[in-house]
Amino acid sequence: MTDRYAVVGNPIGHSKSPQIHTSFATETGEDILYTALLFPLDGFEREARMFFSHGAGQGMNVTVPFKEQAWQLADSHTERAKRAGAVNTLKKLEDGTLLGDNTDGAGLVADLKRHSVVLQGRRILVLGAGGAVRGVLQPLMEEQPAELVIANRTVSKAEQLAEDFSDLGNISASTFADLQGTFDLIINGTSASLGGELPPLKDELITAETVTYDMMYGNDLTVFNRWAADRGVARTIDGLGMLVGQAAESFYLWRGKRPDVSGVIAMLRNDRRRC
Repeated sequence: MTDRYAVVGNPIGHSKSPQIHTSFATETGEDILYTALLFPLDGFEREARMFFSHGAGQGMNVTVPFKEQAWQLADSHTERAKRAGAVNTLKKLEDGTLLGDNTDGAGLVADLKRHSVVLQGRRILVLGAGGAVRGVLQPLMEEQPAELVIANRTVSKAEQLAEDFSDLGNISASTFADLQGTFDLIINGTSASLGGELPPLKDELITAETVTYDMMYGNDLTVFNRWAADRGVARTIDGLGMLVGQAAESFYLWRGKRPDVSGVIAMLRNDRRRC
């Protein structure tokens, strides 16, 4: 019986996950069927349990708006999922229970390393304090940066995140206006780029050695990375590699094989250019 996997969300038609995981399966020789499923907004638990009650349903990726509900559905959680407070990957274990994981942060760190970005001993600025940022803080802190600063319009949200992760190292919160010094790496975890908006950042935060990373991606430079490029940063990186990286981490959790992401990233990049 071919094992079944799916990505679920609402909406879901835009998802690249079926294309990504089908490519991973071909590369690694795994016999799986991976599809995208539109779940009703009020029916996540019912539909998810139905999927896993079918013998072939072995794993699920979960996107908006169901990540918190996926957390509730899981019978057990990985440490990084506990830290993130949300689940984007579910795995059916041998005893039939569901393990909840969050692979977003691992995907981000893997992509940064793929681009040879050094994290250990560096000063990192993370923009935003929503779920996307919470999901990446533990993997970032595990790389032992000298300092990680979270900046957000509502500073109390950033302060709460900094407190929640304070046991992992030197992590603090700031308003945009109060940011001081320069940073080796600036990660945009806000959704502002999607609306063509830019966080209110001071030019003095960056140098010619700064690398910027936007979790969002598009056919062209995001607004955030355009701002950084115009000010002469060393490199700008978008979030396409993070998308593929978190998928590879899910695939490894399910199948025990870690696929090479470079070919899939190139394929998706070329597809976007043809659009």
